Amino acid sequence: MDGERLMRLQVLGASGGIGTGLRTTSLLVDDDILIDAGTGVWDLALHEMASIRHIFLTHSHLDHVAGMPLLVDTVFDRLDGPITVHARVETIEAIRQHVFNWVIWPDFTKLPSPERPAVRFEPMRPGERREIGGRAIEMIEVAHAVPAAGYRVECATGAFAFSGDTSSNDAFWEALNRHERLDVLIVETAFSDQEEPLSRKAGHYCPSLLAADLRKLNHRPRVYLTHLKPGEEELIYAQCRERVERLQVRPLRGGQVFQL
Repeated sequence: MDGERLMRLQVLGASGGIGTGLRTTSLLVDDDILIDAGTGVWDLALHEMASIRHIFLTHSHLDHVAGMPLLVDTVFDRLDGPITVHARVETIEAIRQHVFNWVIWPDFTKLPSPERPAVRFEPMRPGERREIGGRAIEMIEVAHAVPAAGYRVECATGAFAFSGDTSSNDAFWEALNRHERLDVLIVETAFSDQEEPLSRKAGHYCPSLLAADLRKLNHRPRVYLTHLKPGEEELIYAQCRERVERLQVRPLRGGQVFQL
């Protein structure tokens, strides 16, 4: 791939909660695309926040969107056009009703003015792809407590996928298997196996459920575990290493950078 520019993936947040040194889910692709906007966004410098042009949301839960309203408020006067938020219709409706509603936060789809808003929403359905600067972002159906999605991101030199929040399903794995390439897989594992009933109820993986679903994957990517419950990281990771066959799993950590 001589002459091709590698895609850069920076982990801003990868924890299932907050605490010293912990930030919730947010991934930065190159310098202009966010996948989720959890509390990890808050560590970006002002010029880095102002460079973001697109946000792809997996779902509406607070740990995945908490950084978005503050980011927009911080940089809206530096933008030369709106930040485009790509998400399922249900996610957009939740953000409109419960965040940008003038009660929790100003409506930046109408500020600084309706003619020049800081944010615009672009509905997206599972199975759809968006092409942005040589990167193809595909939304994939997953199974969570609210309507949710994962994403597969591909450029000329590599591909990664992110499950978002999900529990056992076929759609995510079938979508990944339809492609020839997968270099990195970031997949959530929120709870330990001791909490499997809660895991199923909340729409999350635990190690045994994840191990069963990973058997559906035809690829052999580097697998990174995200969204682990604070205080139980070592237990969850140990159980995943014990139960997952064929693939080596590693914990995802804030600050990690991948070149693809």
